[in-house]
Amino acid sequence: MSPYFRPIARIDAARPADALPLAGHRRIWFNQVEILRRDGAAQVRPASVLPEEMRLRLTESRVAPAGLTFEHPVVMGVLNTTPDSFSDGGKFDTVQAACDHAAEMVAQGAHLLDVGGESTRPGAVLVPADEEVSRTVPVIEALRAANSTVPISIDTRKSKVAQAALVAGADLLNDVSAMSFDPQMLDVARKTGAPICLMHAQGDPRTMQESPCYEDVLLDVYDYLEARLQLALDAGIERAQIILDPGIGFGKTAAHNLALINGLSLFHGLGCPLLLGVSRKRFIGTIGKAPEAGKRAAGSVAVALKGVSQAVQMIRAHDIAEHTQAFALWEAMLNQEQE
Repeated sequence: MSPYFRPIARIDAARPADALPLAGHRRIWFNQVEILRRDGAAQVRPASVLPEEMRLRLTESRVAPAGLTFEHPVVMGVLNTTPDSFSDGGKFDTVQAACDHAAEMVAQGAHLLDVGGESTRPGAVLVPADEEVSRTVPVIEALRAANSTVPISIDTRKSKVAQAALVAGADLLNDVSAMSFDPQMLDVARKTGAPICLMHAQGDPRTMQESPCYEDVLLDVYDYLEARLQLALDAGIERAQIILDPGIGFGKTAAHNLALINGLSLFHGLGCPLLLGVSRKRFIGTIGKAPEAGKRAAGSVAVALKGVSQAVQMIRAHDIAEHTQAFALWEAMLNQEQE
């Protein structure tokens, strides 16, 4: 069986001569890799053992979509227009409320807005495409009329919703099913050229948390994303247009989530930007003793910092002010150490 290579991410100022940049990051580096196998024990080896193609995948800079830049962590603000999302359902389900909240998030530092009209919380039921369009498109049109520069993504599994959102002014597609729920999503991404985020999920939102099971969650999720990425590439979608998301909380136990978060750097081997969405999720409340979703900002920031320390480029968040403040301090300390 082929090995997997997880770069061991470092941010220490004492950077050795053989250090390699992780995903093109100026301050995050590695000179060792953990070699993982399904049929043997893991080994830690010098990065010099990497095959040339994998070395390039792990070190090359990523292209940011929709006019964004990866010079700093990109904060994606969550804008749910749903009545039943797990932490803010019903709060922003009118156009005015959604636009007011969007303006607040942008003022607090959000770099793009992720508009969703279907809850994908555990136990959620399917929303008809027409209803999802009616929830999201008027909001996107209003946002675009109010602000022509902030990128907007549409959080949907359905090609009809994606197409309508792009016409309304959305810039990116964010598909939690990685185009498996609606195969026509592939055609929408290919024909429009819109960047697309492909996320791993085990099962449908209605049942995904009943009994999630993996042989090896880190490697299983990697293999799934690699297969979905290859499907997109074979269809003519450029790698630079694809973002990958390991899908924290989507068909995973708390132990699965922690394993994925600790191993995030593995996914740089796929050669795409990475999105991490952990904000306010149930495992944060369980571990952090915060049963109310709205009181999980501190835990959400802690996990997000673990991600950006492994060169994850994009963080999806509800609590924008807390995340942007934390990232500003994290970057200031990192840059002070290495100047």
